[in-house]
Formats: sequence, structure tokens, C-alpha cells
Amino acid sequence: MRLKRKVVAGGVVLVVLTALVLLIATTSQDVTISAEDPLLERQIWDLQGRLHKSESLNKQREDELHALLSRSTTNENGVALGNASNHLLVESLSRFAGGLQVPGIHSYLPHLTGRPEHLRPAFSISQGKQGVSIVIGVPTIKRDKASYLTQTLSSLIAGLNEAETNDCLIVLFIAEPWDIMYAEQVTALVKENFQSSLVSGLLEVIVPPAGFYPDLNNLKETFGDPKERVKWRTKQNLDYAFLMLYARPKATYYVQMEDDVIAKAGYLSIMKTFAVQQKDDWIMLEFSALGFIGKMFKSSDIPTIVEFFLMFHADKPIDWLLDHYLWVKVCNPEKDAKHCQRMIQSVRRRFKPSLFQHIGVESSLRGKVQKLKDRDFGKAGLYRAHVNPAVQLASSLKTYQKYSLSKAYIGETFFWASNPSKGDIIDFKYSPPIHIDMYLFRSGNMDHPGDVFHNTTIELLTPNQVDESVRSSVALRAGLSKLEIDNCSEGFIPIGKFNENGLAQGEIPEEMGIVDTLRIHVHEQLDAWVILSEVRPSEIINL
Repeated sequence: MRLKRKVVAGGVVLVVLTALVLLIATTSQDVTISAEDPLLERQIWDLQGRLHKSESLNKQREDELHALLSRSTTNENGVALGNASNHLLVESLSRFAGGLQVPGIHSYLPHLTGRPEHLRPAFSISQGKQGVSIVIGVPTIKRDKASYLTQTLSSLIAGLNEAETNDCLIVLFIAEPWDIMYAEQVTALVKENFQSSLVSGLLEVIVPPAGFYPDLNNLKETFGDPKERVKWRTKQNLDYAFLMLYARPKATYYVQMEDDVIAKAGYLSIMKTFAVQQKDDWIMLEFSALGFIGKMFKSSDIPTIVEFFLMFHADKPIDWLLDHYLWVKVCNPEKDAKHCQRMIQSVRRRFKPSLFQHIGVESSLRGKVQKLKDRDFGKAGLYRAHVNPAVQLASSLKTYQKYSLSKAYIGETFFWASNPSKGDIIDFKYSPPIHIDMYLFRSGNMDHPGDVFHNTTIELLTPNQVDESVRSSVALRAGLSKLEIDNCSEGFIPIGKFNENGLAQGEIPEEMGIVDTLRIHVHEQLDAWVILSEVRPSEIINL
């Protein structure tokens, strides 16, 4: 009788949570998100986090209901029970819970039915951190000769500043459920070297339960791979599936990493900026050219992606499955291979230069050596991207081909213009006016170092009257000559200029008040073309 009450209660909870998730999802479809409003962006991310949490809770209740249903029809030894009332109860609850049995993780891993404990970590160190922008999954496995884990975690953690640390979570997945001693050794190593990151919640450690994995000793050998390799790649697919599903509710984006990489400092803000700037829909963003390193997915897409992996987890390796997933999503069988490749590239987007470098030599597959290096890692970029405030752009310069000012402002490429002349201007108008505390304009790039601004000043227009002493103080601090001050645009205040390296940067005193327009003003005919490779007006946001 007690079991029946539990089953009924479980069914009711599942239906209520399902209705709640559907209500939230339906409501959110009518919301228009503006990535140009940082406060609204944060509110939307918070809403997405709560939605992911609700979905996760709903899935957990569903698993528990499956377990209760299973236990109501079988005893502890798996023998079917013949009690007619039990069967009637199960039949009624099945109809109550939705009728059709939708395929899910139990369809592909049937041994998990009635075993919800095998869908939770067997061991974890976690502060419960959630609601961040990016969660990074780092699976690690025992290697015979070398371990790169400490170097990898050190690089990932050292590459974050304080704000990035608060907006990030790193999940270390020790993929050795049958080797408890090794899992304990790795945990002790992490505690010794990264205790502060564990305490702050930046770093989590989990070990999957052995019961999550099916029998890996009787797999079908395919594609000429030996039995050991088939077992290795199948388990690897399941490792990724568990890690991705565990991490998904914790952040807006999920980034897959490996345990033998180093990272470029500031990588988190670059990834976040690149993701926010994508206008059209995308499936995967790549921040490394190698393997499953630095691959970003939207957390909302993870369930579908993982389900695809689980469908074929024993058939093909993870990189092949990912390629097939993209083909299924966007390719038209009636079109040729070139068209398919273009479609895949439209949703699988690469950021250059690479933010992560592979440092491992010994593979996680025993006996395999792979000396892979990302040739794009460490290269200086042709432009630098930032999330900038909403603006109205205007320029008297002639744009070359696709290198427009608007694309440079949002960080898609650089601005390239031909034949700058005396009196040419570039205006960044903010409507309504905003508070800006600093500015940075970088001209030229690695391929065209000579395409820089010379004898060019930065000017500012405010809607309010600025005291003359403040104007003079700013001009003096910027090192402007009397001629440069006198040649300033009417009504504008000169605040800086490009130096001999083509860089203009400086602070805007609070006394200036809100800014209506920032202007780049050319004062002489330039022999070369000009490139604007970085644009960064830093807005002060009052929370």
C-alpha cells in the first residue's frame, strides 16, 4: 500500500513539473532578447538557468517514477509480480503520465531502468554552483606513463580573472568508476593543489557510478577496430554523455575540454563574447582545431546531442558521431556535398586564433601516441572582439569590400578603409547618451602593420556643458598640442590621439558626464590605407 502511494505521488509530481516546464518554455518563446542590453541579457540568462533547473528536476522525477513503476511489477530479483492490483495501478499511472513511452536514456541503456542511483555521481565534491555563463567539462582517465591533469587545471584556473572566476564552473570527471583507488588518488591530488578552487565552487570533482555503463566486454567489432579500441571508444562516448548531462543545468553554455591542454589567458571572456555576438542560429563553436577540445554548445541543445550520441554509442567514435549529427541537422540529401559542407560551416563556427593547445603525447587509449599540435594557437589575431554598447555608426571613409565598420564594432572582423583624407571622421553615437570610463582604438594588424592612423585624434561630444578647466586638463593629460586642440571638430572635446604604433587609449574623467558621441578625426592625408582592428568603449553599468 505504501508503494502504491509513492507511485501515485511520483506520477502527480511528474505531471505538475512537466506542466510548469511547458508553461515557462511557452512563455519564453514570445520574448525578444536584445544582446545589446547587458542588464536584460543577465536577466535572460537567469531565466534560462531556472528553466534548465526545472527541466533537470522534471527529468529526475521521471527517472524516479520509472523506478517506482519497475519495482511495482518486479521483486528485488527482477521476477515479475502477478498481483492484479499492481498491474492495474501501473496501467493507470502510465496513462496518467502521458500514454506514449517517449524514447529516452532508458531506451539506449535499458540496464538503467529502475536504477536512478546509476544516473547520479557515485562521488562528488561540489559547492552546488549554478547560474554561470560557461561550464567546462574536463574528463580524465588513467594513463600508464604520463598525466597532464595538474598542468591542465592550473592553466584553466590561472587564465581567469576574478569576474571570470565568478561566472565559470569547471567540472572534473574522473572516468574510472571501477578503479576506486585511482579516483581517490586523483581527488587527493586535486585537494592538495586546488583547494581554494574547490572551496570557492569554481572546481567540482565527480566520479560516475560503475552501474551507469553497460557490459563493455561483448561489443560488436566495427570498422576493423580491435576489441580493445571498440571498448575504449564506446566507454568514451558514455563518459561524454554522463558529463554533459551532469553539467548542462549549471550554465548557459557547455564547453568540452580534454585533460591534456593549456589555455590562453582571458579565454573565458573571449568565448563568451564570441557566443553572444552570433546572430544566426548555431550548433557548435570551436575554439581549437583539434579533437574534442574547446567545443562549445548551448546547454539547451545538450539533451538532443547526447541522445544522438547514446543512440550510436557502440557504433562509432565521438568525432564521427558529431559529424553525423551536424549532417542530419542541416544537410539536404538532394543537394551535393559542397552544399552540405557550406550548411555545416554555417552552424559549426571556428574562432581564430585557437585558445587551447594540446600538450599530451600519450593517448588515453593504451599504447597510442599522438603528437598533435594546433598550429593556430598563440597566433596574433587580425582583430579583437568585445561586447560593446548599442551604437549608431557613421563614417566618411570608403569601406573596402566586406570589412565594414559595423562588423568591426561587434567583433566579426576588422574595419578596412582606403585613402583616408584630411577631415575624414568615424562617429560612434550613443542614443541615449551613456557613461563611458575608458576607450581603446587599435589600428593595423599582423598582416598589415602599416595600415595605421597617424595625426588622428579622439574627440568627444557631451549633451551637457563641461567646465573649461576640465576640458584643458583632459587635453593636457592626453599630450595634445595646441594645433591638435584648435583643429578639433566644433562642439567636440579632444581627449586623445593615436600614437606612433597606431593605438589610441585613455580614460574619460567622471566630470565629463554622459557621452553622446565618440569621434575619430583624421587631420592629414595618409599614404596607406587604414585598419581599425579593435574598438572598445567601456560603458559604466549601474546595477
